[in-house]
Amino acid sequence: MQAFSAIESAHLTRETLRSQLAQDGYALIRQVLPKAAVRAVLSDVASVLYAAGWLESQADPLERIAKEGAACGDPDPAFKRTYQQVFNLEKLHALPHEPALRRVMDLLVDEQVLVHPKPIARLIFPNCERLVVRPHQDYEFMGGDPEFYTAWIALHDCPVEAGPLRILAGSHRFGIQYHEHGNLHVPEIPAERAAGDTWVGGQVNAGDVLIFHSLTVHAASPNLSQKLRLSLDCRFQDATRVLNPSNLVFAGQSGKSWGKTYSGWQSDALQFYWKRLPLRLKPTKAELEALAQTAGQDAAREKYARMASQLA
Repeated sequence: MQAFSAIESAHLTRETLRSQLAQDGYALIRQVLPKAAVRAVLSDVASVLYAAGWLESQADPLERIAKEGAACGDPDPAFKRTYQQVFNLEKLHALPHEPALRRVMDLLVDEQVLVHPKPIARLIFPNCERLVVRPHQDYEFMGGDPEFYTAWIALHDCPVEAGPLRILAGSHRFGIQYHEHGNLHVPEIPAERAAGDTWVGGQVNAGDVLIFHSLTVHAASPNLSQKLRLSLDCRFQDATRVLNPSNLVFAGQSGKSWGKTYSGWQSDALQFYWKRLPLRLKPTKAELEALAQTAGQDAAREKYARMASQLA
């Protein structure tokens, strides 16, 4: 595996960012985010994990040393309970809106930037093969217009042994690739079928941002350390492009809601911010309401009804 090609944030321009993404489908930008802002998120997340019994009780929670026997991941009920507490953290949602990161997004997006409101926290236990994220494209899960991007943010310095992302450079140029579903909980691209130039990877530090296109094939390296790897996926796009409404609402049966998420927040500045934008949803609310009546299966009809009910 070759090393990432990195750009120092001090040298970043619109041309260098767009050229790197056009060629390789990714850009690793060093020292974008204030380390204090990243550490504040890490502190809040680590506090939740410590209270959940995931971390060694005699160690500093910020060290993220995994408690023996605590490993879990989606769809384990224990994981889902703790994950929801992490998702509700106000600082977690604020990090993708940091001015320094927004300036980078503005260089890449032609019109108004939309930061997707559902960032994904990655809480990766060490030495747990079943939890390793396999090759995939984000478009497979997000839908909408494929011209969106993911910003991957490590909440701590992440050496290769801790399992940072690796990227199949140039894979975005091969379009939508086949994902195997079968009995898999998460669809993945079989390694032998992934099309691209070469796999790249390396250490990603707190404050760095790894940006990649929705069609860029990527995967996690195995976490071979003794610590949890904690990171954040946040997506962004041109607000004038089509958006799948599932990226705004909670389509499942878990009972999640924005009201519950916001209940402990100190500020309302980032609450429902996307409702102030003239978004182009596909399917539209009217189409979701129709699908809630006509979809072939009860579960599908119920899902579409939940989605429609959450849209203004």
